[in-house]
Amino acid sequence: MDPTLKTNTTAALKEGIAGFSPQLRTAAKYIVDHPSDFGLDSIRETARKAQVSTYTFVNLAKILGFASFEAFRSPYRHALVSQASAQADPEWLRAVAGRPDFGGVHADAARNTLSIVTHSLERQQAETLNAIADMLIGARNVYLTAVRSSYAVAYYLHYVGRMALPTMQLIPRHHNSAIDDLNTATEGDVLIAITVTPYSRETIEACAFAKKKGVKLLLITDSEVVSPDLAPEHTLVASVLSTHNFGCFSGMMAVVELLLAFLMKGGGDPARDRIASYEKLRIENNAYWVAQKKH
Repeated sequence: MDPTLKTNTTAALKEGIAGFSPQLRTAAKYIVDHPSDFGLDSIRETARKAQVSTYTFVNLAKILGFASFEAFRSPYRHALVSQASAQADPEWLRAVAGRPDFGGVHADAARNTLSIVTHSLERQQAETLNAIADMLIGARNVYLTAVRSSYAVAYYLHYVGRMALPTMQLIPRHHNSAIDDLNTATEGDVLIAITVTPYSRETIEACAFAKKKGVKLLLITDSEVVSPDLAPEHTLVASVLSTHNFGCFSGMMAVVELLLAFLMKGGGDPARDRIASYEKLRIENNAYWVAQKKH
C-alpha cells in the first residue's frame, strides 16, 4: 500500500470540507480528528461516534475516489498496524495502578496525561513553529484571545510570552468583547485564538472578524478543522482527551511551552534583556516571599 495514502486522504478531506454538505462535513471532521478510531472501528460504530448515517461515510468514500468504505478506511488501519508499538507502563505507574483504593483513577489519569502530552508534541513540526515565531515577532500587534477554560492557557501564554514579545495583548480588555479590541486591527497584525470542543462562539466570531480585516490567524486548538471558513495561516493542534468530564489541557500546555521556546529563541538578546528586567523589577519590589531567619 502507498504509505502516503493516509496523509493524502486527510489532506483531501481538509481541502474539500468547506464545500461538503453539513453531514459530509461532520463525517470528514470526525476522520481528521479521530484517525485512529476511524482505522479501527466498523462503519456502524464510526457512524455512531460521528453521529451521522453509515451512508454518509459510504458517500464520502465515493467522493474521494474509493470503491468502498473498507477501501477508504484501509490506509488508516494500515498506518495503525505499521506504527503500533507496545510500550509498557513505567514501574511507578504499575505500582499506582495496583493500589486497592483510588489506584485505578490515579493510574488512568496519569496514563492519559502522559499519552496526550506525547501525542500533542509528536505532531508538531519545528519548521512550522519557527514560521509561527517569525510571523508573531514580525507583527505590528499580536492579539491573544480565549474564554472559559481556554482562558487559563491564554493567560499563561501572555504572562510569559509578552516578555519575549512586547506586542502581545490579551483580549478582551476592560470587560469588552474581543471584537471591540480588534476594531483597529490591520493587515500587519496577528490574532492567536485558543479554543477547544465545544468551540466558543465569541472566539470563533472574533477569528472571523479578524480575518475579514486581513489579520493573520494562529489557532491553538484540538482539531485541524475548527471552522472550514476560517482558513488560519497556522494551526497548532493538541489532544485534550480526558478521563473525566472536562478536557485535559496538559497536551495543550506542552504545545504552548514549545511555542514559547521558539519565541524566546527568536527574540534573541532583546527578549533575554526584557526577561532580566522583569526579574530585577520583582526582586526590587519584594515580589517573592522569603522566609524570615530565626534568631
